[in-house]
Amino acid sequence: MNIEIEPGRRIRVLLAKPTHDCHDRGVRLVAKKMRDAGLEVIFINFLLPEEVVQAAVDEDVHVVGISTSAGGHLPIFEDLLSGLAAQGREDAVVIAGGVIPPRDAKKLEDWGVEAIFGPGTNADQAIEMIKRSVGSVS
Repeated sequence: MNIEIEPGRRIRVLLAKPTHDCHDRGVRLVAKKMRDAGLEVIFINFLLPEEVVQAAVDEDVHVVGISTSAGGHLPIFEDLLSGLAAQGREDAVVIAGGVIPPRDAKKLEDWGVEAIFGPGTNADQAIEMIKRSVGSVS
């Protein structure tokens, strides 16, 4: 079953591991679960935030998910969010996953990150959140 936002158009999700964060086992599992649930998933690895922005624009995605487990997430999200805005893609739902301390999670939410999924989060929670969020903006 495909999850469509309109007839013939599936929800498109870009999942990325930024820079040199090689802890990608969790995000690969999430990508598979999202595909199995009917979302169209594009997965990219080891790119700079501006490259993630360009991929989001090129792929015309509804959701950009960044998985980070190696620190340095605040500048990554700052560059990602400003890059999306500069490209006129403020409509893209931005989510975060991985190891993000609570004080940083609050800051990311203040910046506009829709949801943060930490270790142990069930992928179904992210899928349901995406369906709700994208359905409300489409």
